[in-house]
Amino acid sequence: MTNRTQTRRDFLRKTTTAAAAGAVLPYWFTSASSQAFGYQSPNERPVLGCIGTGDRWKAVGRNAMKFSDCVAVCDVDANHMGEGRDIAKGEAEKRGASGEVAMHEDYRHILDDPKVEVVTIVTTDHWHSKIAVEALQAGKDIYCEKPLTLTILEGKQIIKVLDETNRVFQVGTQQRSEMGSRFLTAIALIRDGRIGEVQRVTCDIGGAPASGPIPVVDVPEGLNWERWLGQAPLVDYRFKKTGGRYGNSRCHYEFRWWYEYSGGKMTDWGAHHVDIAQWAIGQNGPEQGPVSVEGTSEHPVPFEDGWPIQDDQYNTATKFDVAVMFPNGVEMHIVSHSPDGNGILFEGTEGRFHVSRGALKGKPVEDLAANPLPDGAIQDVYGGKEPGDHMRNFMDCVKTRETPISDVWSHHRAMTTCHLANIAIRLDRRLEWDPVEQQIIGDSEANQWQTREQRKGYEIDVSV
Repeated sequence: MTNRTQTRRDFLRKTTTAAAAGAVLPYWFTSASSQAFGYQSPNERPVLGCIGTGDRWKAVGRNAMKFSDCVAVCDVDANHMGEGRDIAKGEAEKRGASGEVAMHEDYRHILDDPKVEVVTIVTTDHWHSKIAVEALQAGKDIYCEKPLTLTILEGKQIIKVLDETNRVFQVGTQQRSEMGSRFLTAIALIRDGRIGEVQRVTCDIGGAPASGPIPVVDVPEGLNWERWLGQAPLVDYRFKKTGGRYGNSRCHYEFRWWYEYSGGKMTDWGAHHVDIAQWAIGQNGPEQGPVSVEGTSEHPVPFEDGWPIQDDQYNTATKFDVAVMFPNGVEMHIVSHSPDGNGILFEGTEGRFHVSRGALKGKPVEDLAANPLPDGAIQDVYGGKEPGDHMRNFMDCVKTRETPISDVWSHHRAMTTCHLANIAIRLDRRLEWDPVEQQIIGDSEANQWQTREQRKGYEIDVSV
């Protein structure tokens, strides 16, 4: 199945030069003909600011510093911030640089710094969109971890500002570039007709944990809890020691299991597998997406009108099976468990195969030994380029002003599916969706769930 409709990415790549000419560009970028697409800083490396320096940043940040020079780090957890500063200094000193790195609790200091050209955003999910919008408005290029949004509206807001600013923005869905190109090969198999017409796709993204009651405790030293909460309601800090590094809490990695700050596995792993699945079936472009979403789920606490009525433990779905229908007739299931395990199962009129981060298996894959894909098939999926390091793709695009492989527009379409799935299981009813108008049809109450109330002082001030 090949999507022959011109994607927004194709259009933007063809209009790169015109877009760049009207953008607010970094100081090292010039439109002179001999230097139109090259770094102009003395050492050919953009200047980096890192917002959020927790565990995930330790991989993302180090990778970014292969291509850029970090001058500032920011985190509301002073311990994380100090670790981030030390890592950045160490990476600089390896290259013989001075390693001077500023520390800020407030990310706006980084956005206000005219030296900073590129930012990484590796915060909790509920902070991604606000920081991204303001970074775009400040003229920064962005690498932001997934999921980019907490709500459907946030995706619309980011796209509006990105269209206005013409910045380079890469989402951290590394399956699009890495993992041995297994997911790119899967898409190439489908485009080459190796399983006929796709009929059904199953995305196994795993279930979420339950915690049991978590007691209120004092906020840890060095953590600005009020600022960590951001747009979310002001609540007590909770923590219960377990065998893990951080235990069960509202903070650190465990934020993923609270709807106030994230979307559970639906937006955690869904941001990866649903993204690849929609890319493969040609439903991740402008005005594309599902037409209906419904499912069953289990939650660790009782719900009323879509909201948990207990606040002392994790509340995202532990088990779920969500059916998503697309206008091209493909049925997608997003499940917490399947016989094939974590990954994506593609089933078509002429075969089936399964892809995960560790393996690509099935008869169509075995047949490649005697009947390989056409030359350049995988590169064609990757926008005509050789796939490789996800961060390198971003940094290359910072230089050329092209659109990165993990663009915001397609990510928004995949995240819309994930957000709709969560709305459907929280409200326990089927939703009809208009992918062109981006509205839930015939259900005004459910349509209000495209957004959430944001705490005063932490709103995203963008009208769409």
